Amino acid sequence: MAKGLNGKELGTGIRQREGGRYEARATINGINIDLYNTDLKQLKIDFEEAKKQARMSIDTKRQQITLNEWFEEWFTKYKVPMIKSTSVFAMKSKYYNTFGNLIGTKKVVDIRNIDIQEAINTMQKEGRASSSMRDALGRVRDCLESAKHNRIISENPCFEISVPWENKQVLRRFLSVQEQNLFLQTVENNWYKEMFYIMFLTGMRIGEVGGLKWSDVDFENECILINQSLSCNYEKGVKKMCLTTPKTHNSYRKIPFMGEAKEMFLAQKKKQDKIRRELGKRYRCEGEFADLVFVTSMGSPVLRYHAEKECKKVVKAINEAEAFDSVREQRKPNIFEDVYPHALRHTFCSRCFEKGMNPKVVQALMGHQHYSTTIEIYTHVTEQKFDDEIAKFGNAIN
Repeated sequence: MAKGLNGKELGTGIRQREGGRYEARATINGINIDLYNTDLKQLKIDFEEAKKQARMSIDTKRQQITLNEWFEEWFTKYKVPMIKSTSVFAMKSKYYNTFGNLIGTKKVVDIRNIDIQEAINTMQKEGRASSSMRDALGRVRDCLESAKHNRIISENPCFEISVPWENKQVLRRFLSVQEQNLFLQTVENNWYKEMFYIMFLTGMRIGEVGGLKWSDVDFENECILINQSLSCNYEKGVKKMCLTTPKTHNSYRKIPFMGEAKEMFLAQKKKQDKIRRELGKRYRCEGEFADLVFVTSMGSPVLRYHAEKECKKVVKAINEAEAFDSVREQRKPNIFEDVYPHALRHTFCSRCFEKGMNPKVVQALMGHQHYSTTIEIYTHVTEQKFDDEIAKFGNAIN
C-alpha cells in the first residue's frame, strides 16, 4: 500500500505525486482508470465510483452485434471444443430453426424479455413440441448469459419466460417374454438374426451395435468392450458417416457375454467371412469400418435406418401370420405393436430387472449416465409385477 509524502498510508491504487497532487490508478474489465485530485477524500470517493462503473460497464465495441452473430462466436468458442463433432450441425440447426429465425437479426443489446416470450409464443402457434421449445430456450439463455459475462449486455432477458408444459406421458416400448420369443423366431432366417440376438442380450444402443469392432469382442474373457459408436448425419444434404465416441462417459463399459452371445458372435464371424470372400473388392466396409462386426449383406456398416427397416419387416410378418391364424380360428387377432431398435434396449433392461438384478449393476450394463433413467424402467417392471400379483387375489366368493 502506497504512502503519502508525509508517510501516511493512502490506500490501494493511490499514490501522491511530487507537488502534493494525488493519483488513483486501476484496471478493471479491461478499462483503465486514472484519476487526479488534490483532495484525497474526494479522490477516494471518485475512485470507488469509477471502479463500480467499470465492473458494470458494457463493451461498446460490440453494441452493433446481432444475436445470430454473437451465437456463432459463442458457439464456436464455448461449445464446439466441448461437444462431439457430430453434434455441431444438429445443435446449430435447432437454434437457427427457432430463435435464430425469429429474432436472430436483432441486436443483442436491443433484445428484451418480451421479445423472447413472443418468440416462444410464435413457436407454440407453429405447433412445436414443448420439449423442443425448452431446449431452444435453454440454448439461447446460455448464449445470452455469456453475452452478459462478456459485458455486451447488463441483464439476461431469458429469465421468467412462460413455456407450456406437455401433459404427455412417455410410454417406453418393452417386449414381453412371449413377444421377444416370437420376434426371435421370426428372424431365424433373417440376415440380421445374430445382430438382433446380441441387441436383446446386451442392451446396446443401435449406434454402439453399428460401431462394434471385432477387436472389442473379447472371446477369451467373454465380454464386449464399448469404445465407440457409429454416427450418420446429413449436413446440407450430404451424408456423413463416422465412428465417434459413445454418448456419455458412462457409455464406455464392459458387457459380459450372456445367454447365446458367444454362439451368436461366432455365427456372425463365420457368415461375415463368407460374404467377404464372395464379394471380394465389392465388400463395402473399408478403412475405419473394415473391422466392424455387424454389416449389411453387401458389407456396408449397419445404420439405424437398416435396423428400423428390419424391425418393421419382422412386425409386419408377425401380424400377417396372426391375421391368417385369427381368421382360420375365428377369433380377434392379437396385434403385435410396432418395434424400434431402442425398444430392444428397453427390453434387455426389463429382463434384467425381471431376473432380480441390482439396479446399480443394470445401470452399469446399460451405460446410463443418470441412475434415474435406470430406475424409471425398474418402476415399469415392478408396476407390471404388482398388477400380476393383484390379479391373483380373485373374487370375494370363490
